[in-house]
Amino acid sequence: MKVTTTLALCLGLVSVAPIEANAQDGSWDYEASIYLFMTETNTSITSPTQQIDATLSFSDALDNLDFAFMGAFSASNGRWSFIADYMVTDVSFGNATPGPAFSSLDTAVKTQIFNGYAAYRVYQDPKTAVDLGAGFRWYKTDTDFTLQPGTMPGGTTSVGDDWVDPLIAVRARMQFNDRWSGTAFADYGGFESGSDTWQVLLTADYALNDNWLLRGGYRYIEVNHNINGSAYEFDQSGPIFGATYRF
Repeated sequence: MKVTTTLALCLGLVSVAPIEANAQDGSWDYEASIYLFMTETNTSITSPTQQIDATLSFSDALDNLDFAFMGAFSASNGRWSFIADYMVTDVSFGNATPGPAFSSLDTAVKTQIFNGYAAYRVYQDPKTAVDLGAGFRWYKTDTDFTLQPGTMPGGTTSVGDDWVDPLIAVRARMQFNDRWSGTAFADYGGFESGSDTWQVLLTADYALNDNWLLRGGYRYIEVNHNINGSAYEFDQSGPIFGATYRF
């Protein structure tokens, strides 16, 4: 078992400032959050001659995580919000293979994702706020699938590419009481044959004071794209836990 880096940082996919504060004119509000993001990872490549599927379960995530970092910056003024979010994950793991043709499948996956959004508040009352947004997702992958020899010789299939997909997004916040609130965020993009991507983030938020907020929730992100005539698929999902500082 190798030594792993297990800290994942995820900042600011959702606005967590009090709903009334965003209606103030001329003032900017900022926020930064730090999270532990525990993921299940699924990835596959399908060509005209073969299909390879690899899965890293949630329970094995820490043992197989080489490195993960996620960070973003969010700023809001009045009804407008601007969000930049960067994520990188590097994992390597093994899977059993069906039948005797190959003894196992070893997979090394490094992905980078940069999301950028501009959002506008279309509805607001004292308990609820809804934002609509648009932006883009830049995605880069370097993935190696290595089939170990069985009755057939092994081999490695490498997948490397990067691209940009346009996005639309929606975000909703619900204020339950002075301490508790909830946030739901979703985006979808691609809008062309052979390329689509989407994401969902749900959190429950607890305010310790005016500046600090604790958060727990669930996140799912999926990317599908044609790379050199092969269908590439990737998704990560799992719980997130962390703290947000608002300033």
